[in-house]
Amino acid sequence: MVRQVNIHEAKTHFSELIAAVERGEEIIIARRGKPVARVSGCAARPAKGGIKLGFFEGLAREVDPDWWKPIPDEEIREMFGDEFADAVGVS
Repeated sequence: MVRQVNIHEAKTHFSELIAAVERGEEIIIARRGKPVARVSGCAARPAKGGIKLGFFEGLAREVDPDWWKPIPDEEIREMFGDEFADAVGVS
């Protein structure tokens, strides 16, 4: 069943409208008789069975140990240009 209410009525009777939605009704909220919003129920969330460990297992890759080493100044100049290198203080 669909019921239409105006904004003032929706504000005044919000708790009652939510209870109606929980019972399966759909509510249309209107401004000056023109529908502007629809309120309907949400599907129930399945009960969680606790924390699932190992969700990312096998998805991570080993990081190259050289990744953490600083980039040489010459390489920064090659990658980003002299203007950028000068702006960030590369010698």
